[in-house]
Amino acid sequence: MSAKNLPKIRGSYRLNADLSKTSWFRVGGPAEVLFRPEDAEDLINFLKNKDSDLNITILGACSNVIIKDGGINGVVIKLGSNFAKITHDENIITIGAGTLCSNAALYAKMNGLGGLEFLTGIPGAIGGAINMNAGCYDGDISKILLSAKAIDFDGNLIEFKNEDFGFKYRGHQLPKNLIFIQGVFKSFPSNSEEIGKKIAEFNKKREESQPIRSKTGGSTFKNPKEQKAWELIDKAGCRGLRVNDAQMSEKHCNFMINTSNAKATDLINLGNKVIDLVKEKTGITLEWEIKRIGKD
Repeated sequence: MSAKNLPKIRGSYRLNADLSKTSWFRVGGPAEVLFRPEDAEDLINFLKNKDSDLNITILGACSNVIIKDGGINGVVIKLGSNFAKITHDENIITIGAGTLCSNAALYAKMNGLGGLEFLTGIPGAIGGAINMNAGCYDGDISKILLSAKAIDFDGNLIEFKNEDFGFKYRGHQLPKNLIFIQGVFKSFPSNSEEIGKKIAEFNKKREESQPIRSKTGGSTFKNPKEQKAWELIDKAGCRGLRVNDAQMSEKHCNFMINTSNAKATDLINLGNKVIDLVKEKTGITLEWEIKRIGKD
């Protein structure tokens, strides 16, 4: 594909762009084209003027995704710093989709706005967090989101209220062809010291229980109803299980890590092996929480 065949934009196109450096697992093949829009208007212009059959993939901070070794055909859209602005009006916080969740928690701390502390424990950016209803430490996006703006693949800007989402565990019922660009969240008056204590407590818990210093991607599998995925994985004898350089963490066995030079195929094969062993041992079929995208 040539950039000449794509709409004229104010942002940037990169051909054959290496995606492995942006993936938290440090794996994956290249994007045929990587598009970084300048702003929402630039993104809308691209989507309205692209070929209707063009394959579009959205990437956030790449914290909960395995990019396959063959890379991704078509155009990969990645939102940059112009989509990472945060503002607030009293207790209402507007956060750009490109904002890291941890940065959103720190902004709330600096401004004495409570209720967003759990975001410090979510890897990745706000756009992805909205899309998967991310959560931890008894908090999740559905509990604090008031509304969100998104652009569909035809370039239409749409605003959704919380009740429009039909939120469920790690997901929602809206169409999949949406690029979230902004979320509006509720908070409550607090003080920086109290918020800082909660954030420090959550970060301490993460440090003690999760392999956050490793090349990982957060929780690998969703928790089945009234079950803990890690307990099922442990029961099936999969703690520390390896496929080449891919391993289920000894520290937290629902975290998959790239110990050195794993390929995406190794990580995916390891995950599928865990699913089989857990099914064999417990009768329960685990569901991937980490997305696998691209071509083999």
